[in-house]
Amino acid sequence: MSTPIVLYGLMSCAHCKEVRELLMDRQIPFESIYLDLLLGEERSETMRELRRINPEVTFPTVVIGEKVIVGFKKDQIEEAIGGLAGPKGT
Repeated sequence: MSTPIVLYGLMSCAHCKEVRELLMDRQIPFESIYLDLLLGEERSETMRELRRINPEVTFPTVVIGEKVIVGFKKDQIEEAIGGLAGPKGT
């Protein structure tokens, strides 16, 4: 079973793009949700969900399993995705 990874971002956000590129470079499957592309109830529901996990509603917000990383914190993201495969050598 794979760990779900979700990137909440904005299309104009440079740090959101960096997170996306990092995940793509490492061939990690993830879902991108760009709040500035959503409309109506879909946007409202997504904002409620984002506010629940990141009350400040800042971007990027990356959810890796149960871990929430706010901002482009490369080391934290790499550590979280590195843990998905289990210990090295197994």
